[in-house]
Parts: sequence; structure tokens; C-alpha cells
Amino acid sequence: MSETLKVLETRRSCRAFKPELIEEEKLQAIIKAGTYAATGMGRQSPIIIAVTNKELRDKLSAMNAKFMGKDESFDPFYGAQELLIVLANKAMPTYLYDGTLVMGNLMNAAADLGVDSCWIHRAKEEFETPEGKELLKSLGIEGDYEGIGHLVLGYAAAPLKEAAPRKADYVYYVR
Repeated sequence: MSETLKVLETRRSCRAFKPELIEEEKLQAIIKAGTYAATGMGRQSPIIIAVTNKELRDKLSAMNAKFMGKDESFDPFYGAQELLIVLANKAMPTYLYDGTLVMGNLMNAAADLGVDSCWIHRAKEEFETPEGKELLKSLGIEGDYEGIGHLVLGYAAAPLKEAAPRKADYVYYVR
């Protein structure tokens, strides 16, 4: 079996991270993989924001927790200290699919490099707020972007679960 297929079959979401940061070269390789995701007509509508700044990471965690209906002390990022935020330009008709493919590439590249990850939702809600819009503006990001997701990155604090068996009616063949 190819290494790619092994990664796809064994990648799992991590929900408990060690506090250590990942190596810079691994972070850059993961980001690069995200930039090679397929996009509608090759227009590359998504952008990736790499957050390694603890203050911003904690601010985003608190915002995300609010949208979950949780207290700000709850960490929806599971202790991961680094995250990649994917947003996509809503002017493109394929923006949602484009951003989703970027998230997939990021997750699979991380797994291939031995870095654990988890897709955290509610980026859409965060970046629809005045605070989220101001954050983008402060980063020099202009345009009508929708948050697709956060990918938290790090190393698992405990072994990850095995894959669940695939459901029997996952695939229908028409031959």
C-alpha cells in the first residue's frame, strides 16, 4: 500500500495536546501542502493564517468557546499551542469547497509528518464578528472572507484512537 493511503487510513483527530510547539520546518511543510489543495478553476480563493502567538491563540480560543456556549476558561483547542486558520473568499462560487480541501491537505500533511491535529469549527462565526473583522484588518487582510476552520497542531498527550470500522453502506456501485 502506498504511504499516502496509509496516512489517509490512519490519520485521527487529536483532542489532548502536549504544550510543546512543533518544529518550524514541519509547520512550513504543512502550510505549503495546504497551498497546493485543488481549488475551483485554480483560483486559490482560500488564505491560511498561521498563529503561533500565544496571546492571539488564547484570544481566539476564548472567542471560540463563547460560540460553543462555554465559559472562556474552556479551551476548544485542546491545549494545542499552534493553529492554522483557513478562510476563503466568498466572491468565488467554490470558496467553501476550496477551503475544505485546504483543510484536508493540511490535516493529511500534518499526519504524514508525525504532527497531530484537529479541525475546530466556528471560524465562520468568529470572523463574522466585529472583533474577527478587525483582526483580519489588523493583519492587512481585505475582502469578504468566511472562516472555514481552525486546524490545531501539536503532539498528542495520549495515544489516539483506532479508526472506527467503515459503515457497510458507505459506497454504492453502479457498473
